[in-house]
Amino acid sequence: MGRDFHRHAAQVMIRPEVPSDHAALDTLLVRAFDGPAEARLLRALRADGDLSHALVAHVEGVPVGLVALSPLQAAEPAFALAPLAVHPAMQRRGIGRALIDAALRAATGPVVVLGDPTVYAGSGFVPADLASPYAGPGLQIHGSLPRGSAVTHAGAFTAL
Repeated sequence: MGRDFHRHAAQVMIRPEVPSDHAALDTLLVRAFDGPAEARLLRALRADGDLSHALVAHVEGVPVGLVALSPLQAAEPAFALAPLAVHPAMQRRGIGRALIDAALRAATGPVVVLGDPTVYAGSGFVPADLASPYAGPGLQIHGSLPRGSAVTHAGAFTAL
């Protein structure tokens, strides 16, 4: 990403990803996470048909953020929110929150995320009491599933 986003207030727009975004999103994910694991996750979700929604935040057509939803196996239709990434030069501007909120509007059921509770609480996530390999203080939910119910993430998550 060669643009200097620090110079001016950038107008950020959110839209569904398109195939021409894929290479830029790989680069964005590697940069945001200091490694390729999340980029591999997104590619695997696409390849396996497990990507329900991928929303891209962009400035003048250049991707600066991404959020993805994939289906969970659960008692009722539900989704996993991951990955969520914002280009390091564009962080602390509300882009992550805007992407989370856009994903919640796109979801047709509860959304589960594993992450820092302080990041997700502002969008209405609460601690999740679910049977999951990711159970613990970072597992959170927006919406509800029966307490203690089992949730299984898409197979691509096992490679993380």
